[in-house]
Amino acid sequence: MAVLPGSVDYTDKDFDALRARLIALVKSVFPDWSDFSVASFGNLLIEMYAFVGDVVTFYLDNQARESRLAPATQRKNVIALARMLGYRLRGAQAATAVVLFKLARPPAAEVVIPAGTVVRTQEVTEPVRFQLLADVVIPAGADPPEATGVIESSDTRTQLFDARGLADLDIVLDHTPYLDGSAAVSAANGPYVEVDSLLGSEPNDRHFMVLVDQNDRATIRFGNGTSGAPPTGTVQVTYKTGGGAGGNVDAARLVVVEGAFTDVHGHPVQLTVTNADPATGGADRQSVASAKLLAPESLRTLTRTVTREDFEVNARRVPGVARALMLTSNEDASIDENAGILFVIPEGGGLPTPALKNAVLQQVTEVYPHTLTFQVSVQSPVYRNIEIEARIYLRQGHAKAAVRDRVRANLQAMFRVTNPDGTPNPLVDFGFNIKDADGNPVGEIAWSDVFNVIRDTVGVRKIGDRTGDLKLNGLPADVKLRIKEFPLLGNVTLIDGDTGALL
Repeated sequence: MAVLPGSVDYTDKDFDALRARLIALVKSVFPDWSDFSVASFGNLLIEMYAFVGDVVTFYLDNQARESRLAPATQRKNVIALARMLGYRLRGAQAATAVVLFKLARPPAAEVVIPAGTVVRTQEVTEPVRFQLLADVVIPAGADPPEATGVIESSDTRTQLFDARGLADLDIVLDHTPYLDGSAAVSAANGPYVEVDSLLGSEPNDRHFMVLVDQNDRATIRFGNGTSGAPPTGTVQVTYKTGGGAGGNVDAARLVVVEGAFTDVHGHPVQLTVTNADPATGGADRQSVASAKLLAPESLRTLTRTVTREDFEVNARRVPGVARALMLTSNEDASIDENAGILFVIPEGGGLPTPALKNAVLQQVTEVYPHTLTFQVSVQSPVYRNIEIEARIYLRQGHAKAAVRDRVRANLQAMFRVTNPDGTPNPLVDFGFNIKDADGNPVGEIAWSDVFNVIRDTVGVRKIGDRTGDLKLNGLPADVKLRIKEFPLLGNVTLIDGDTGALL
């Protein structure tokens, strides 16, 4: 007599399936056992084993899933798996802004606004706080009595630890979220320098590395005397916390400066502050989905930037860059030989700041250097506005304003640069990246795709069936993109098909 059924579905491992399989096994061994009621002690044992099996298989499946980068879902596991590939997830980035400090009248003596001074928005609860990065001086008799300074959406922290001469010392920092690259470490045996890995450190190299966990808490790790020198005495760690996209505040919002100020002679002065331009550069920590996309790509570039794709991959590794396109004379005859243009789109769209362009240029020329004779320039993207006009008919019971807002929101989602999880939005791309069956660039915004987005919006019954009831840039046809153009949603005009009035 067979102990197990001839065919077992090992993918069915929940409590009910395991209980059914155990009962079948019991019947095959003890054919006279027929009492499987709830009150039966034997049934109690069967359900206990089924419960244990359900829990064990859940943990086994979870471990199998989390041990591979593609299906992993927990951030701590993605961090560990990406580290095996030599890739480090990016933390939050701090926004910066230029502010203007102004006195009520020309000062009789020099006024110094010290670094670390807090400048914030005027909200009473949860204001956005910045700190001054360097001293600002308003000279005596200055007219107008004002000066500019740079502020950052961060807080500076300092902690002291006793090294006790231990090898492989790990120091856990108290405050979060840690800002990448902000740690300054010194010990009794001298200052320490941050490195990506201690494997290449010599016994006397004062090196440390930073490990950031899923909660954005940083751990400072030192060497063991073979790979890096252990610290001695008291270890001082100065670092920054904060950052995030919430620091990108609008112009004229940073209007509160905390503290009381005096000139160098101790006479009180009245100080005001404002920011003429918006704060820029703030970004949230890298998402798990983005890391799972970029970590494998990093293996293609390793330590250099050579191919056209290398430039794009390394550019996207720069914090704040969402999309990138590299063109050379092979793709665009107007570009000089042995030269290239790298177009970058910042997170959230718009135009990249000069600081972001410089960071990208440094990334592809110094951090991951290209060939010496190749000339590369980093430029802003070339956007192509897509104006949409549609005549739509509403379903009964739906408010016109609500339908109008939903249509516009869906179109904005279609044209957004990145998805909410930080990955590139596949619905839009540079014209060069949209290919035909033969691999030739045929960049376009398909009329039918826009039609489907509008038609599938809740509250829309249909789009008019006459020619011209849906037009892109004035024509009922696809919009062709040049190879360097990236589509951008322009004006959206919606017409009520029943009344002919604008929605």
